[in-house]
Amino acid sequence: MRGKIIRGIAGFYYVHVPGTGILECKAKGIFRNRNIKPLVGDDVIVEFLDEEKKTGNLEEILERKNRLIRPSVANVDQAAVIFAVSFPKPNRNLLDRFLLTMETQDLPVCICFNKSDEGQRDEMETLFTAYRSAGYPVCMISAVSGEGMDRLHQILEGKTTVFAGPSGVGKSSVMNTLFPEANMEIGEISDKIKRGKHTTRHSELFYLGEETYVMDTPGFTALSLPELEGEELKRYYPEFKPYEDQCRFQGCVHIHEPDCSVKQALQEGRIPEGRYENYRQFYEELASRRKY
Repeated sequence: MRGKIIRGIAGFYYVHVPGTGILECKAKGIFRNRNIKPLVGDDVIVEFLDEEKKTGNLEEILERKNRLIRPSVANVDQAAVIFAVSFPKPNRNLLDRFLLTMETQDLPVCICFNKSDEGQRDEMETLFTAYRSAGYPVCMISAVSGEGMDRLHQILEGKTTVFAGPSGVGKSSVMNTLFPEANMEIGEISDKIKRGKHTTRHSELFYLGEETYVMDTPGFTALSLPELEGEELKRYYPEFKPYEDQCRFQGCVHIHEPDCSVKQALQEGRIPEGRYENYRQFYEELASRRKY
């Protein structure tokens, strides 16, 4: 029987089998012997042990389409990163670190700014313009008023999406507003493992119908930079690409070089200053890491 791992904790894997529900499974020893760790998002073959108690064995992990390192999940189509426009105000350095991490893992990202009903219009316009000009889909949303939820729902449909963002920005509220049925699934797992269901401590995948899965991940307050050389960093800034071939020097990293087309675009307002300043900081951080 085929299913998808939606949560793993303490050696148990909770597998959603369409038409059947959620099975509590143990992985066979062969996975441990081969040093293979099942991941949330894995498509698997399971064997029923007890149909009444809905328990089973994990028999096989099917071929993965991809695997993310942070968060450690499999078979993801896109990420939706959620920050609040206020309370707490968005930490753009943290947001840019997340975007960089997803770029290095070749995963499309949608940026959602929640609590738009509480934000200042000029500040929200600045955020929207900065990240839209970098090529990212941007949604101004409110889990309270419902603003922007229809567009976000369309972006999620038919895909497996990672929801990520700092604590306190309303990720769970957004998901519950979009898909109230998700609460039922949270409750079913919580009954099995006897844990509270309001704080995300592990990555969880929710089946929301029509081939749509949303993965809720623990909130983060800090992110280290990916393992990169400083010279590689520019590859992961989409807004730099139109200017790459116009710099005076081949291999220009857009920091100190003269006749740099990226810095010229910055001066002319075609690249947002905040994005570029974070790029400079990340470049220096990577260079410092290499020294030590």
